[in-house]
Amino acid sequence: MSSLQFPSKPIPVRAGVSLKPEHYQTILETNPDNGWFEIIPENYMGSGGAVHHYLEQIRANYPLSIHAIGLSLGSEEGISVEHLKAIKVLIDRYQPSLVSEHLSWSSHNNVALNDLLPMPYTDQVLDIMARNISQVQNYLKRQILIENPSSYFQLDYSTYTEWEFLVKLAKQSGAGILLDVNNIYVSANNHGFDAENYIKNIPADLVQEIHLAGHSIQNMSSGKVLIDDHGSEVIPEVWSLYEMTLEHVGNRPTLIEWDANIPKWQELFQQAKIADSLMLEKNKRYA
Repeated sequence: MSSLQFPSKPIPVRAGVSLKPEHYQTILETNPDNGWFEIIPENYMGSGGAVHHYLEQIRANYPLSIHAIGLSLGSEEGISVEHLKAIKVLIDRYQPSLVSEHLSWSSHNNVALNDLLPMPYTDQVLDIMARNISQVQNYLKRQILIENPSSYFQLDYSTYTEWEFLVKLAKQSGAGILLDVNNIYVSANNHGFDAENYIKNIPADLVQEIHLAGHSIQNMSSGKVLIDDHGSEVIPEVWSLYEMTLEHVGNRPTLIEWDANIPKWQELFQQAKIADSLMLEKNKRYA
């Protein structure tokens, strides 16, 4: 393991992108004016190898955030201590400014299910998740952010809307919120609720990061279903919803996620530039 020590670099209120191996070399050669990078820690849990060789060089020049997918915050059996330890090793090594996870569960009986699975929004689940988040935050000695999911069916025994549950969870656990605007758009179209109403019911002071991504459309026997596949550019309707979000919560560090059909660096970077320009326009309107 490298002995390099990275000073903490705060995430700027700018756009960043998901760090992909396909772009390592271009980033190092061109040093683009990108605000920050985000990694999925489960892809970096080995102690060495090419991924750390490149990440160390990129982290030396850019702030970093960590976006976990394997802690399974909704698991009744609790958090895997081994998984938590591995994430802490990465945090100690790279000093990310933001750490986040999902409003979901993804393991059972110590078996990782390789998916972000939905939960009912009830008081019982609220207590389980708040307990698990507190365990994570106490172990890491830092606040984490919780991201709203995309969903494709609704559990009819939920007693809260998703936005009510997310807000109550953040307040009860002391976590912040990572507001994924594309996920809201996807779920709103799949279930027929008002995406703007969802956003307006999230207190601005809880939101510390925003995610944007592309999605796909699948034709099912029941009609069209939007799938949050992170495999294309952000569509105009989601950009419009993002502008509305900025009006409600203010400018926030904004990540462009692109995890499938990885494009050339310049195409991904251009998406970040659009987000930067929209935040700049908002600043000018209120100057």
